[in-house]
Amino acid sequence: MAKKIGVVLSGCGVYDGSEIHEAVLTLLALDRAGAEIICMAPNIDQMHVVNHLTGEVAAGEKRNVLVESARIARGKIKDIKDVRIEDLDGLVIPGGFGAAKNLSDFAEAGLDCQVHREVRRLIKGLVVKGKPVAALCIAPVLIAKVLGEEGFSHNITIGNDKETAQTLALMGATHTECAVKRIIYDHHNKLITTPAYMLASRISEAAAGIEEAIRKLMEEA
Repeated sequence: MAKKIGVVLSGCGVYDGSEIHEAVLTLLALDRAGAEIICMAPNIDQMHVVNHLTGEVAAGEKRNVLVESARIARGKIKDIKDVRIEDLDGLVIPGGFGAAKNLSDFAEAGLDCQVHREVRRLIKGLVVKGKPVAALCIAPVLIAKVLGEEGFSHNITIGNDKETAQTLALMGATHTECAVKRIIYDHHNKLITTPAYMLASRISEAAAGIEEAIRKLMEEA
């Protein structure tokens, strides 16, 4: 029977949603591994909309995270609130600023950020059940915040950005520096993290780490 792996999306586009390369590489690696993919996103408005041509915020424009995420999922996507822990054998959270703007408010609040309640529910629930969770790029921030507040000792990476690593440590995580094509695996909690575009200068570099992360996720699921 195919392993059911959830993919949490946060919109469509690196500056205000899911990093598209990371999301598509994740879906490709999961499909090649024979997983049954369950895409999901919260049904909320984005923090803001960014013009990806100019990098500027599009004043007055609004977009919905679930609707935008459906672009990546080719329409096959669920509202995250409708996904149960029992429905999943594992979970992946691609990066992109949407993880820090829509799945949480880390981009604005930093250490004092809050993680979207449904994202929190799934992260905590899967870890408690001993099911693997993978997070790419900046998304390990979500794990650090959730597990730190729950008192879990855990080991993750966002690459080698010292300022972000210090924030993760203050949240309660142990941060381990990691090269772009490698992963950090927390055996106790079944956490898999890789830097992806926190470090990658080209798509092939991001792909190497993501493929290794998905390989490990499927092995542990």
